[in-house]
Amino acid sequence: MAVGRPAEMLPDPAAEARAQEIGRELRCMVCQNQSIEDSEADLARDLRRLVRERVATGEPSEKVVNYIHERYGDFVLLRPPLNLVTAPLWGVPVLVLGGGALALLLMRRRAAARPGPAPLSEAERARLAALENDP
Repeated sequence: MAVGRPAEMLPDPAAEARAQEIGRELRCMVCQNQSIEDSEADLARDLRRLVRERVATGEPSEKVVNYIHERYGDFVLLRPPLNLVTAPLWGVPVLVLGGGALALLLMRRRAAARPGPAPLSEAERARLAALENDP
């Protein structure tokens, strides 16, 4: 948890817990794979402060998240909604996994369809037998 300084925390433990819960839903736009609660970036600190200010006024959690979402867009949400803009984000992993599975299936089919080695001719058998008997 990045909020370690008592000055940054809300005095009411219930409000602080709610602010942390909200902060875990919001992405640090600098670190990108961290929530604002886990990030040490200045922007994350500013967003934490903004969340705590709104929580301290008694604003409902959903309204706080909506306010940040309206200001910064879908990218600020760690779990963005499924819509036309974010559909590629949700669809690309499915397409990549499907493409990989299809590639593996095609490789297995090609390997199964390949003819085995041709049988040895009489001359090749005789040569092999001579090589096996040679000390």
